[in-house]
Amino acid sequence: MARWLKRGIDESERRDIDRGVRDTVEEVIRQIERDGDAAVRALSVKFDGWDREDYRLSPSEIEACLDQLTPGDLDDIRFAQSQVRNFAEIQRASMRDVEEETLPGVFLGHKHIPMDSVGCYVPGGKYPLLASAHMSVVTAKVAGVGRVVTCAPPFGGKPAPAIVAAQHLAGADEIFVLGGIQAVAAMAVGTASIKPVDMLVGPGNAFVAEAKRQLFGRVGIDLFAGPTETLVIADDTVDGELCAVDLLGQAEHGPNSPAILLTTSEKLARDTLAEVARLVAVMPTGKVAGTAWENYGQVIVADGYDDMLGVANELASEHVQVMTDRDEWFLRHMTNYGALFLGPRTNVAYGDKVIGTNHTLPTMKAARYTGGLWVGKFLKTCTYQRVTSDAASTMVGEYCSRLCMLEGFSGHAEQANIRLRRYGRQNVAPYTAARRG
Repeated sequence: MARWLKRGIDESERRDIDRGVRDTVEEVIRQIERDGDAAVRALSVKFDGWDREDYRLSPSEIEACLDQLTPGDLDDIRFAQSQVRNFAEIQRASMRDVEEETLPGVFLGHKHIPMDSVGCYVPGGKYPLLASAHMSVVTAKVAGVGRVVTCAPPFGGKPAPAIVAAQHLAGADEIFVLGGIQAVAAMAVGTASIKPVDMLVGPGNAFVAEAKRQLFGRVGIDLFAGPTETLVIADDTVDGELCAVDLLGQAEHGPNSPAILLTTSEKLARDTLAEVARLVAVMPTGKVAGTAWENYGQVIVADGYDDMLGVANELASEHVQVMTDRDEWFLRHMTNYGALFLGPRTNVAYGDKVIGTNHTLPTMKAARYTGGLWVGKFLKTCTYQRVTSDAASTMVGEYCSRLCMLEGFSGHAEQANIRLRRYGRQNVAPYTAARRG
């Protein structure tokens, strides 16, 4: 039976925080629906201190941002994007259109159709998270999306050069310097200056996540996302320093980012607690990471590997770092996770920034029912049917007519009956179920 050496804040406290976020988002969306660009501008000034006549960057402004980066910076961005693009292309190649003759004269199929337009949010108010541009824009373009719009907040009172470069090199068609609720709401609702999109993707803070949740239905979204989560599953094949670095490396995302150590070794658990205390005091982002660890960090000691597996599947964490003497066993048996990072030679930062898998992943136990962002999220799998012979239409029609009448749908039955009369030359009166022959 697993036992907790450390727990985070109570669930009721989290609900109180969420309620305040929900009310704020509802009001902002109402303002944008009512006042359009005027509301977007007022909100941008209020929340970001950022005022422009037009929030879309011009080609010359984009080039000016690229000029602020070194050739090495641009090469690094291109390398990361090539890894993301390569894996997205591998995923796309695994998805094929199909058509099969399922009965004589009956052909069924499906096509994977890219969405017309997608809005990608790139967080950047606290850190310029250019990697989110790779993950969303590159993947959408591989899927074949025709129009990709990006929004990222200003950084230090101006467009973040690295984010702009990443958006542009990834293939974004329209680049806006807008952050927060106003950005995602404007892309979804549409204004005079921003044509609405069909889907919103990309991570963000609690307000961005809540805005996407409230806008879902009006537009599609990639997934319901909360603060970054990390789970480290480890045994005594690794040490406390490695575990602490991997926990704090994700806790620095924000003061409400859960980081959890799950281990079979109480010694490793206590060593990790000591290492966390040491590292928080020296790391540049120690204040943020330390707050997240204090309020949301957990340390769990399990009785054995089966116990660890059960706890891990219950937690359904976004990122799961596995460092044990049986990493492949966890790969075979884990069912609830956003992404797995197997062995001490890899880590969540590789996945976040450069290795090629997508870093937009399910949080808040959504990994129980969905995976993360991938090329398939930008494709609609749409079915079609074709009936090519009178005999096939008659055969299917007889079944359809009878089944429709079992449900009391006489209009549906007549859709079958008229074809029985025309293609089967059967004497079926209008709005009368076909009899069994």
